[in-house]
Amino acid sequence: MHIIINGESKEFSREGASVAELLTIESVAQPDMVSVQLNGEFLRQNEYETTRLKDGDEINFLYFMGGGA
Repeated sequence: MHIIINGESKEFSREGASVAELLTIESVAQPDMVSVQLNGEFLRQNEYETTRLKDGDEINFLYFMGGGA
């Protein structure tokens, strides 16, 4: 399975892995603090376990930072 993660093309042998599994496979730091965009659409955290990836998907892991004065 070929997918694009944060602009980087990757090959995976696990067809149909869930977004939650991908977070683990990719060793995403603080997965509870990351937003996931799949093919241009944001997923809710309660969808990570049930959303299955397929060949050609584009995934972005986004961290929102606070700050300022």
